[in-house]
Amino acid sequence: MHHALNGATRSALLALTATMLAATLATPAAAQSPSWVDQKLLEAAKREGAPVVYGSMNEEEALPYYKIFTDTTGIKVAYVRTSDTGVLGRIAVEFRAKQNSWDVVMTTPVNRLPDAALAQFDPPEAKALMPQARDPNRRWYGVYANYNSPAYNTKFVKREQLPKTYEDFIKMKEWRGKIAIDNGDTEWLMAMYTHFGEDKGRKLVQDIITALAPVVTEGHLALARAIGSGEYWVALNNYTNLAVNVKLAGAPTDYWAMDPVALIFGSIGVAANAPNPNAARLLANYALSRESQAQLTKRGRIPTRTDTPSNPPEVSETLLKQKVVTAVLSAAEQKRWQSEFQKLFKPK
Repeated sequence: MHHALNGATRSALLALTATMLAATLATPAAAQSPSWVDQKLLEAAKREGAPVVYGSMNEEEALPYYKIFTDTTGIKVAYVRTSDTGVLGRIAVEFRAKQNSWDVVMTTPVNRLPDAALAQFDPPEAKALMPQARDPNRRWYGVYANYNSPAYNTKFVKREQLPKTYEDFIKMKEWRGKIAIDNGDTEWLMAMYTHFGEDKGRKLVQDIITALAPVVTEGHLALARAIGSGEYWVALNNYTNLAVNVKLAGAPTDYWAMDPVALIFGSIGVAANAPNPNAARLLANYALSRESQAQLTKRGRIPTRTDTPSNPPEVSETLLKQKVVTAVLSAAEQKRWQSEFQKLFKPK
């Protein structure tokens, strides 16, 4: 009887061990498939080529970002980097020639592309985005939020000296010639006019220009770095995430928030005639995932998902306490605001 019990026990233990082993072997496979991996889309994508991405994100940030997608799916990404305007120009040329060599576009002005250049699609991960980051027409989705705010060099300007309103800028005579703004800050200008009213907004901006003579620079990242290096003391406006990016790299810089805070997005879109449409949609779904957006926060980018904190977490909280004006401009609106910006900030 004793031996029979041992035999039965051994059989039970072997069966239990086999079950546990099977469960253990199954667990990593399940863990290796994040929520953004649609298996059906993945199978179809693997039969296609490497998706070509046109974007403006610098390579040292972009390459680790797309490596996560490749490591998870086995699908390589061909990344082509240029400026925002370079991306738009390249797509416009291909669109007119009816020759499409790109699959995905990820940059700030995706919403300015013609509807016919972008596919309508419904990535499942988009459900977690803030409402403003979802195009009602389903052609683009915000991957990161570009909030606009002033920034300063902490060696030359102390936090207690900072203006609390844009009207207060006019009093900061010691900043004359030491303050700068990017030549493409049309969204900021639109938000100023929206918040203060067109006449009051225009007069306020004119008064700031008269009092402080802001230097007009080119490139938001270049401006953030120029503030960090002390070339300029203050940015009248810039993308908050870039001030955070330069601060995280160790430079003496920071941002502060005032009404209004203009909001635009670094967005993703899929080509209407994408050579690799399934890979493109899978990549877009990855870009909207929590894993993707958490990766972007390492460089100070601000997520569009409501379940993903910014880095540091108080950045989003600080900005959202202000009057936020969503300033996603069409190509025609952008042209109008750029013209207005140039009239105000033209060299005297």
